[in-house]
Amino acid sequence: MTEQQPHQFERGTDGPKVIVAGLDGSDSSMRAAAYAAGLARRQHALLALVYVQPVMPAGAALGAPVADTTGEIAEGLVSEIRAATERLKDIWDVRWEFHTFRGDPYNGLVTAADELKADAVVVGASESAGHRFIGSVAIRLVKAGRWPVTVVP
Repeated sequence: MTEQQPHQFERGTDGPKVIVAGLDGSDSSMRAAAYAAGLARRQHALLALVYVQPVMPAGAALGAPVADTTGEIAEGLVSEIRAATERLKDIWDVRWEFHTFRGDPYNGLVTAADELKADAVVVGASESAGHRFIGSVAIRLVKAGRWPVTVVP
């Protein structure tokens, strides 16, 4: 029988430190945020909620106030998150931040995960039928293979 060396615990290296959750206001993205919040709470990690504001040059060319609309969506998401945090503050303590990035959802989430030094990314399953042909953001994130990705239905 061989002697085993006692295992040294490395403080601060177990588990994720930053979990990025993509939000777009859909039901699946809200479920993904809730799932990510549970992970962050259990791991004592920072929950970085990310909304990617779409850039629609065609809409802007037609006079549609795209920046105002996406800004309103972001503000609405922040209000909803703050309200949920306030309701649960005595039950759960989760450190969270809200970030907005501009661009298409995939590149925006990649930028967010890189800049925030994410250890994990959580997104909702696509609710769009067109993604069967061009690929969903979740599938593209998984294929990138840069972080563990959890897709919440």
